[in-house]
Amino acid sequence: MKIDFEKAMNQLEDIVEQLESGDIALEDSLKLYEKGMNLSKTCQDKLSQAERKVYILKTGVTIPEREKTSKKKDQEEIQSQLADNFDLFEDEDS
Repeated sequence: MKIDFEKAMNQLEDIVEQLESGDIALEDSLKLYEKGMNLSKTCQDKLSQAERKVYILKTGVTIPEREKTSKKKDQEEIQSQLADNFDLFEDEDS
């Protein structure tokens, strides 16, 4: 399913708010977390595509896809942020 960047970001923000609220059952939290991870990847991919297009338009030079290490680092940062939010639930239950 294709989703535009703005819609993906809005959904991701909604998921973060729901996870931060702490009013969700564990199973539902896991489902939301998984959906959030998928949305974060979608957003990152769309941002990478936009960056490439802007670069090409400005310079007239095509560039290869971003290096996997850079993409992986960005993805890990997003995952870390989501994991930090998810950890809030574990702290409350302790």
